[in-house]
Amino acid sequence: MSNLLRLIGRRLVALPIMVLGVTLLVFVVMSFSSADPARLALGEAATADALEQYRQAHHLNDPLLQRFWDYLVGLAHGDLGTTFTGVKITDMVASAFPITLQLTFIGIFLAVIAATILGVIAALYRDAWPDQVIRVISILCLATPSFWLALLLIQWFGDIPGATGTFPSVVTQWVSFGDDPGAYARQIFLPALAVAVPNTGTLTRVVRTAMVEELDRDYVRTAIGAGIPKHVVVARNVLRNALITPLTVLGLRLGYAMGGAVVIEMIFNIQGMGQLIFQGITRNDVNIVQGVSITVALAFIIINIVVDMLYVLVNPRIRSV
Repeated sequence: MSNLLRLIGRRLVALPIMVLGVTLLVFVVMSFSSADPARLALGEAATADALEQYRQAHHLNDPLLQRFWDYLVGLAHGDLGTTFTGVKITDMVASAFPITLQLTFIGIFLAVIAATILGVIAALYRDAWPDQVIRVISILCLATPSFWLALLLIQWFGDIPGATGTFPSVVTQWVSFGDDPGAYARQIFLPALAVAVPNTGTLTRVVRTAMVEELDRDYVRTAIGAGIPKHVVVARNVLRNALITPLTVLGLRLGYAMGGAVVIEMIFNIQGMGQLIFQGITRNDVNIVQGVSITVALAFIIINIVVDMLYVLVNPRIRSV
């Protein structure tokens, strides 16, 4: 137990360091933007005195380190700043970020289910025709860009003019699960499928490799030789032990899936973080882009830390180190 607590403690200590590093990187990169916040907020007709007063009032003339410190203090209090029009970015993120998380986790859930089934079958029929077919499927999934797949899904199954699809090609108004489960499922299915397919390819290969390694262990041959049915050994021991390794990969895939979900949202017009960052770019509002980028980056870090801790919890060999 002491080893487990020590390993978890190391990851928790690393968390604020990584958060600080990511925040600094995003803040510095955004500071090189050529956009003038004062000009964007007051308009082209603003006088030089009005522009200078705006910059003084919003501390835009302060040194970079001072502005970064002020931003950190606000971030610690849950304040991501305001847009050039005075709208709180925290409120905008609070309404958009849950939608992105839902799309990400549903997409990953579909990918995990499909990858587990395909990976187990491929390992059990190693080098036979099912393994070869699944290998081709996983390669095709890996080679399919999620944004391109999203466009194909809209053409095939979307309710565009002249088509017979039943799924919304454009989400005009987001409907939560609590308000209408049927409408919620219809609007999120195609976007989640676009997120799931590329991740299915990666996870299938990882599950297959882990299963093959586990099937070659001595305890499997001993158990089967003792008369225990192979399907019982696979279900009770092999599958449980083999899924420890894919758990680590899953943490990285969650972060990448979130980034992919941001692009998918713009294609389907979903009111998530993708629409929010697109709004910031089109308006040249650096504060929105900065707030969204930091939120997604922090979520990526936290998700990987949580998955890393789960890996420690489920793997007794790591706990004994």
